[in-house]
Amino acid sequence: MRQKWTSKIGIILAVAGSAVGLGNFLRFPSQAAQNGGGAFMIPYFVSLFLLGIPLIWIEWAIGRYGGLFGHGTAPLIFNRLWKHRASKYFGAIGVFGPLAIFIYYIYIESWLLGYAFYSLKGTCTHLSNQAGAVDFLHKYQGISSKDIFLVTYLFFVLTFIVNFTIIYKGVKGGIERLCKLALPLLFIFAIVIAIRVITLGAPVAGHPDWNISNGFGFLWNPDFKALLNAKVWLAAAGQILFTLSVGIGVIITYASYLSKGDDIILSGLTASSLNEFAEVILGGSIIIPLAFAFFGGAGATEIAQSGSFNIGFVSMPLIFTKINYGMVFSFMWFFLLFLAGLTSSISLLEPAVAFLSDDLGISRKKAVSILGVISFLICQFPIFFLARGVVDEIDFWAGSFFLIVFALAECILFVWIFGIDKAWNEMHHGAELNIPRFYKFIIKYITPLFLIFVLGFWLFQQAVPTFLLKGVARENIPYILATRLGFVMLFIVIAILVRKAHKKHFQVKE
Repeated sequence: MRQKWTSKIGIILAVAGSAVGLGNFLRFPSQAAQNGGGAFMIPYFVSLFLLGIPLIWIEWAIGRYGGLFGHGTAPLIFNRLWKHRASKYFGAIGVFGPLAIFIYYIYIESWLLGYAFYSLKGTCTHLSNQAGAVDFLHKYQGISSKDIFLVTYLFFVLTFIVNFTIIYKGVKGGIERLCKLALPLLFIFAIVIAIRVITLGAPVAGHPDWNISNGFGFLWNPDFKALLNAKVWLAAAGQILFTLSVGIGVIITYASYLSKGDDIILSGLTASSLNEFAEVILGGSIIIPLAFAFFGGAGATEIAQSGSFNIGFVSMPLIFTKINYGMVFSFMWFFLLFLAGLTSSISLLEPAVAFLSDDLGISRKKAVSILGVISFLICQFPIFFLARGVVDEIDFWAGSFFLIVFALAECILFVWIFGIDKAWNEMHHGAELNIPRFYKFIIKYITPLFLIFVLGFWLFQQAVPTFLLKGVARENIPYILATRLGFVMLFIVIAILVRKAHKKHFQVKE
């Protein structure tokens, strides 16, 4: 018998946990600061209402529909929506994508646990300048030296074991129990840090204008000229897809553990609202205002443009050295990010586990064991070749490109092939809240066109340079090509298993 969620709050917190991740606290404030500040919120909320929320409802509905047939992942669910041999291979992206992201995501997640440990030890709060913070990060990553890399690797192994222990315990005893504990603690830590930020005032003597109030102004004062730049709209759309965990396949799997009469409209909105609170209110209240208060406008601009890794692992430790009880706040910062990463990484594992157990008939415990061995071996590649651009390559294809492709595929299959009227009725079955009628037009036309535009714009502007490895250092090219070859091989293996599962369930010959 397939597992089920034991409570509505359990599924809401699990989906919110999947969505609330590193992007809420690191990627979002950086994107906002670089793309027009307060003006960025216009395309951001347009993308949320025209792209994010429709895709949330679509994925919840697809997942619950497939779960009634005993399917927990996209390949065979897509085949239920469209009786065509190609449909299941589009669905294979919903197993491939999360697993590919997990391969590098868990390594970054383990850094957070390590930095939480070093915060308590006092190492992070004794860093005196940016060069020292960068040097420590590179040592931790094993790039500049191997002095502490053994400790880094031990934290990776510990993080890996924690993830698979939770998944091994199943939906009720593992995922749901973790999210009920981790999400409240994560929010408490983030709120405490945000309150501390708001009450800082002007912490640097001699710079009264470097204050938190001006820091919020620096982040949120709108530059409306940015709205004329198509890249700003693309950045907003990408952030919405990334932050809500839509287009990955995770929500489909989580929703498959619902019963037919379970509400998905209000539950989906509640989960997304928790994510938006974490991102806009909390994520927007910490990094950039802090950076402005301690380094001024020029410093905050440089930090915003430095990338998520530098923001989280270089700038924030330096800032905490300048705050009273910085050791405590540094630990809270890195541990809340670790919890956010953990609730996300277990969601990335679940589609592969559900595919092996539901569609191939392997027991859950055996499926977890098989996946654990395989993924541990694959994880070594981004760990030992981080400096060769492997993580960035995986992140682009699995965390950006295929995310849009999968979102477009599920939208067309559910709304156009399965049919908008059937889709609308499926979404409303058991609903405690009716979707406004105008959303029927949005879901049918605007959302897929939005995705086509985003994908088309990328193909027009960046496809050729990306495929031809323009801008990639010559010494890194073999590693990038090996990564792409590994991607192709992994997808082929998954596609073969999907074909086998299809024959098993539908008893057909292709």
